[in-house]
Amino acid sequence: MCIYKTNAQSSKIDLKQFDIVNIAFYNVENLFDTIDTEGVYDSEYTPLGKKKWNSIKYNQKLENLAEVIHQLGFQNQAPDLLGLAEIENRSVIEDLIKQNKLNKLNYKIVHYDSPDKRGIDVGLIYNSKRFKVDTSFTRTLTLPKDTSFFTRDLLCVQGKIEGEAFNIFIAHWPSRRGGEKQSSYKRIAAAKMARQVIDSLTKLNPTVKTILMGDLNDDPTSASVKQNFGYDTRKSNVESDEFYNPLAYFHKKGIGTLTWNKKWFLFDQILLSHNLTDESFETYKYYGAKVFNKPFVKEYTGSFKGYPFRTYAGDKFLGGYSDHLPVYLFLVRKR
Repeated sequence: MCIYKTNAQSSKIDLKQFDIVNIAFYNVENLFDTIDTEGVYDSEYTPLGKKKWNSIKYNQKLENLAEVIHQLGFQNQAPDLLGLAEIENRSVIEDLIKQNKLNKLNYKIVHYDSPDKRGIDVGLIYNSKRFKVDTSFTRTLTLPKDTSFFTRDLLCVQGKIEGEAFNIFIAHWPSRRGGEKQSSYKRIAAAKMARQVIDSLTKLNPTVKTILMGDLNDDPTSASVKQNFGYDTRKSNVESDEFYNPLAYFHKKGIGTLTWNKKWFLFDQILLSHNLTDESFETYKYYGAKVFNKPFVKEYTGSFKGYPFRTYAGDKFLGGYSDHLPVYLFLVRKR
């Protein structure tokens, strides 16, 4: 019998009798190529830049990320859908899925260039045998009173997981640069825009299942998330117009996905529409979630022992994985 112990929200079931879909999100920390792109502030990630970024370091990072993604899911099964943040362009995603650990997993890509000044985007890779894309598009966040503001677009992908309709959203909300409180209005605006797009699409198809994943640069208890999507660590308490955030449970327990000034935060989240939370399992429903924190993706020694093993500390190359830990959950359906 194969029992997966989740956060005490789901009944224990024999997963041998169920189909399983792995959904994951990973901020891969500045996955840049080595080319200086005109009009984009990416020169530090070039051979002549401050970080002396070159093909050797780039290929090492690709191999590192592929190793994580290869294990990122229930029973170390690679994700069927993986949202990505901090990727420079489509070509770096193409290089990533060509790695030996990933090149046989039928991955395809959804990606659009965004107006972010550093040139970083979000994207989606998906197992084309399990997820079929119907359409995709982006939405750009603007702040009418700040015409110099540019950030990552919201990526929207509509498709079907083995015949079931899903709307998948990938987000990377504005950073906390300048201070959390001073910048919170930007993330609140991003959350409102995401909720408006989600609601408009749900009106067109009320039975569609919706997943919003991303680096939200806020915790589950922050106003941007809580006010627009709801907050409750028990899915049985989630209202029909709210979203369930299974990672909120981990945040409540003090488990995070990144650190700042030696404090843990949980910015990397996956939110689920209400129709993914009941336990009928006749169609795909949520069953378990996890922060991926295996020892090899964390610092082994020193004052930062136990923290994410990142690629750089300042301009010093460490050769790690990312300054964020990835998160994943899985959906199950009776066979």
